[in-house]
Amino acid sequence: MNKRSLLSILLASVMSIGLMTGCGASKSDTGSGEGNKKYVIACDSKFAPFSFEDNGKYKGIDVELLDAISKEENFEYELKPMDFNGIIPGLTANQLDGAIAAITITDERKQTLDFSDGYFVSGLSIVTNKDNTSINGVNDLNGKSVSIKKGTAGAKFAEDNESKYGLKLNYFEDSPSMFQAVENGNTDFLMEDYPVIAYKIKVDSGAKLKIVGDKLDAVNYGFAVKKGENQDLLKKFNEGLKKLKDDGKYDQIVGQYIGK
Repeated sequence: MNKRSLLSILLASVMSIGLMTGCGASKSDTGSGEGNKKYVIACDSKFAPFSFEDNGKYKGIDVELLDAISKEENFEYELKPMDFNGIIPGLTANQLDGAIAAITITDERKQTLDFSDGYFVSGLSIVTNKDNTSINGVNDLNGKSVSIKKGTAGAKFAEDNESKYGLKLNYFEDSPSMFQAVENGNTDFLMEDYPVIAYKIKVDSGAKLKIVGDKLDAVNYGFAVKKGENQDLLKKFNEGLKKLKDDGKYDQIVGQYIGK
């Protein structure tokens, strides 16, 4: 082998080692350290007032709480709006780092997920016409007619308590029809998820509806991660949430969407 051939082989070897070293450095620079991690966090793509698209941007209670908490706790994230049915499977399959999607904290879900402190108390609300003075809570429902949608939590409550209160059940296919029946006085009250009806009352100044009494079957929504994973993110969420509640920012965010 002549000197030129030997020199060529040596140069090729050095360049190869250099390229390999460069690739390794590049991969390392992307960082797996928690300080530089950018979390992938899901929200429900269509669930006003918690998360919904408006003029090409996502907004809502969930979206704005997450943004405020990330600034308080100094972490970066990529918001991933998606159908709710895919969120929990995405967490358990390690496709998502976390999720804020009005997820009800339940014992069943705690088997596969870890939850933050509750960030919103939801539940069913009794809703009447603004002029109705005969219904002020659950104890005033005897003999009254109710508007409900099949398959909803409100329908289940009414069906389970039909005999107890002597309710007259009226089924509707959609919420607008259900709302209209109460506004027109065709039924005495309706049952709806508290945040949904509170948001409607907030944004629709013409709605002739009001929420009466306490929420029924109150439940907490929580920020979720896969069980045993991303505990640092969970801790940051809890700490940030507490700060927002202490300084009043939490009430400001929720107050934009939920009517009093």
